[in-house]
Amino acid sequence: MPILPQEPDHYPADLLETEIALGTWWLLYTKSRQEKQLMRQLRRLELPHYGPQIAHRRRSPAGRVRTTYAPLFNNYVFLCGDNDSRYQAVCTGCVQKASEITDTPMLLNDLRQIRDLIEMGVPLSVESRLEPGQMVRVRNGAFAGFEGTVLRRDQETRLLVSVRFMDQGVSVKLDDCQLEPIGTLAK
Repeated sequence: MPILPQEPDHYPADLLETEIALGTWWLLYTKSRQEKQLMRQLRRLELPHYGPQIAHRRRSPAGRVRTTYAPLFNNYVFLCGDNDSRYQAVCTGCVQKASEITDTPMLLNDLRQIRDLIEMGVPLSVESRLEPGQMVRVRNGAFAGFEGTVLRRDQETRLLVSVRFMDQGVSVKLDDCQLEPIGTLAK
C-alpha cells in the first residue's frame, strides 16, 4: 500500500482563530482507524473539524526513511457545529458516538496548545490519566460493566479482574477510551 501525502487535519485553515470556533463542539468517537476517512468526508461536507495528526518517521527495509501521519488521539475527531452538523457527521458511517463538549473556552485553549506543539515539531506521545492500581469500570464493548484494576501501562492497558478471596485473577487488554475511573488508587 502506498504512503499517502499529508492531508489537512482541520477545516477551515483558520478554524481555531475564527468566531466559528466559539460555537458548539462535539467529540466524535470514530470506528477503528477511520479518523482520516471521517475528516475527508467532513471537509467534503464543509463541516469545521480538528483531528490533530503527528509525523512518524520509520526506516523501510530498504533503508529509506518513510514519514507517515497518524492521529494524535486514536479514534477521536473534534467537530464544531450545531446538532445538524453532528447528525451529518454521524451519517458518514465513520462515527460510533458523539458527545457534546460543554466547556468551549477550555477546549479551544487546549486545542491551540496542541496545534502549537505539533507545529513546533517536538516529539509528542499521548498520556492517559489511568494509572496502574486504579479502579476502573468498562464503559462499552463486550466487557461493558466489568470492574477491575488497571494492571500495567506499557504501551497497553490491561484490566485485572480478580477474585479477591483467592488472590488470583485474569487480565484483559483494553483501550483507555473504554475505561472510566471509579475510585482511588489501590494499595
